[in-house]
Amino acid sequence: MSQARQLTFSIFRYDPQDPNDKPQMVRYVITETPGMTVFIALNKIRETQDPSLQFDFVCRAGICGSCAMVINGKPTLACRTLTANFPSAEIKLMPLPGFELIGDLSVNTGKFMRELAERLQLWLHPNDTDMDIHRIEAPMAPEEAAKLYELERCVECGVCVSACATKQMRDTFVGAVGLMKIARFELDSRDSRTSDDFYHVIGNQDGVFGCMTLLGCQDACPKNLPHMQQIAYLRRKMTLSVTNL
Repeated sequence: MSQARQLTFSIFRYDPQDPNDKPQMVRYVITETPGMTVFIALNKIRETQDPSLQFDFVCRAGICGSCAMVINGKPTLACRTLTANFPSAEIKLMPLPGFELIGDLSVNTGKFMRELAERLQLWLHPNDTDMDIHRIEAPMAPEEAAKLYELERCVECGVCVSACATKQMRDTFVGAVGLMKIARFELDSRDSRTSDDFYHVIGNQDGVFGCMTLLGCQDACPKNLPHMQQIAYLRRKMTLSVTNL
């Protein structure tokens, strides 16, 4: 039976609320166990070595998106990353760039997503203004429902935002997550907004025409969502919209 590996974690530590604290990388060594994920390793470090270590988690199953961080240079989910994937046994952890830092590996993705939702009005604008709660909901074609469900699989982890070169250069860029959500409502037959309405929201360099098509969002997305397909779809719709103005 082979001996268990010793894993060396180099973790970014910094508390922005402490005026005396300075950013630093701190090393921790733990023994690897079968099936260990980076998330499990972080819990082990916090339980046995440093209870002050800050990182986020909720579901531990790749559904909530809370544990996103940069692992050996790649933004991804800690709960879906096996330590066995790193032959060198050395793992470097950094917080997601592009978000407000709460502390150590914890960032405020919730604040970003809320501001994005308000900015892009990411909610259904119904065709029918009759708000009778007792009325039976109108049925939707299975084909349309399947298309909407595919885009609803986004867990708002922020990985696509951190992997986007445009977002890192221009903070006002809405990013793949914003464009994906706009595409979801553009496809929804129950939404009253037209392509012209969406053009006035994302038809600029901060929106769909600002994407440099470097595929960072597509490559990094832990849910394998069709980011580039939807961005291309929106570009065609927005181009047709401006042509018809």
